Amino acid sequence: MAKVLISDQMSSEAETVFEDHGVDVDVRTDLTTEQLREMIGEYQGLVVRSATKVDADLLDAADNLRVIGRAGIGVDNVDIPAASEKGVIVMNTPFGNTVTTAEHAIALMVSAARNVPQATASMKDGKWEKSRFAGVELYQKTLGVVGTGNIGSLVVERAHGLKMRVIAYDPYISQDRADDLGVELVELEELYRRADFITIHTPLTKATHHLVSDDAFDRMRSNAILVNSSRGGVVDEDALDRALEAGKIRGAALDVFEEEPVEDHPLLRHDHFICTPHLGASTVEAQVNVAVQVAEQICDYLNKGIIQNAVNIPSMEEEEIPLLQPYLNLGDRLGTILGQLAQGGFKRVDIEYAGEVSALNHKPITTTILKGLLDPILPDTVNLVNAPLLAEQRDIKISETTRKQAEEFNSRIRVTLGTEKETWTIDGTLVHGTPRVVELNGVELEMVPEGRMLYMANRDEPGLIGKIGTILGEADINIANFMHGRDRPEGYAFSFLSVDQPVPPEIIRRIGEVESILEVKEVNL
Repeated sequence: MAKVLISDQMSSEAETVFEDHGVDVDVRTDLTTEQLREMIGEYQGLVVRSATKVDADLLDAADNLRVIGRAGIGVDNVDIPAASEKGVIVMNTPFGNTVTTAEHAIALMVSAARNVPQATASMKDGKWEKSRFAGVELYQKTLGVVGTGNIGSLVVERAHGLKMRVIAYDPYISQDRADDLGVELVELEELYRRADFITIHTPLTKATHHLVSDDAFDRMRSNAILVNSSRGGVVDEDALDRALEAGKIRGAALDVFEEEPVEDHPLLRHDHFICTPHLGASTVEAQVNVAVQVAEQICDYLNKGIIQNAVNIPSMEEEEIPLLQPYLNLGDRLGTILGQLAQGGFKRVDIEYAGEVSALNHKPITTTILKGLLDPILPDTVNLVNAPLLAEQRDIKISETTRKQAEEFNSRIRVTLGTEKETWTIDGTLVHGTPRVVELNGVELEMVPEGRMLYMANRDEPGLIGKIGTILGEADINIANFMHGRDRPEGYAFSFLSVDQPVPPEIIRRIGEVESILEVKEVNL
């Protein structure tokens, strides 16, 4: 009989699920790090929330461990590379608290509109300040939703029930999906300009860090109320402080902060600022949901070999892994590159497998490509199991074709991504088992896809490389490799520069201002 340890506090419903599925379960939430290390070798499964730190030392002692289940989304407390090296599958529960978080966003919006926390505090202080706390209605107001994923779409649904007009900014959904949600897709600047209420539902990525900044507040209506229950860091808190101080917006409500826990914060001094201590997922129902979900997933894996919501392994037979692994690495890089370069809502992904790879089980490779495409926009949600489902939910059409011949290569994978704005095509192969990009948008090149890179599209004119090198050199950024392709002399060209240091946004802006540069972006692999 398989044996599982629950090492963090969670709903007792998880124990019931294990018992009902014939899995022996121990609950020990009082263990020290050393005690856990001493006894982890007894167990095939480990269930955690956020308190237990599953590091390389613990995994080194886990001789029989097969699966780790996180009752929640984030797996920051689990050393994923160490678990993968050990052969331990790591699962999370990305959908267990979506309703709860959406409801909390609505609660914050209503509370901010009607000054509920301020009025409560006033009455508890013995006052009756009826006129001071006059609020505003939500009825027929315009709600701007930034991000329409699992949680954002639920907020949209509830906002319709409140008879609000809903506009949305989400560069990764199609018009068909927007029509299904009943929202008007707009650019971010227009959303800021038109919305009476703005609610944020994006992951925290490099692109969304400080997405709501001074410039955003300058564009907002003076009666706007901002709500953020997504991730700390999406809202520039210093900019919000300045906006509230200057009266640029009516108010704000935050559930998340860049640094938590919050003990003292400038925002707390503002009368029109309300907050909660990261309560988005903190309901009885949500905690039961994630506990039950993680227990069911672990039981399915231990009893039937079924893998659900794994973050570190695709679904495939054991004997296939040595053959597929190099192509999985290639597919991940091809998808990740396109996911960071393409603009507009994803409409379709066409994948062609040519040569030797066409005879392999290419379904795990397709899943890896999809994960790479979606990872830049859904870093906390997408994994190798749910990537096809997330693509389907976003109405992204997937096609796979095969060809027996790959021209000058033994194998070749071509990925074509169509968005509402443009189409990208990337071709890759393996050279001695190592991924290579051999073509981008019909232009041949030889590129090693790894590390930190700058992508540049430009007119092919003399002296450009020297100008870019000077800008990077002045910023103490070393160019490790330069990979260049062009369609014809003095025509269209693009380059990938491998760099040893991060490139600040200001430097990217300067490069973009160089004459002949059409586009510049940072790509991280």
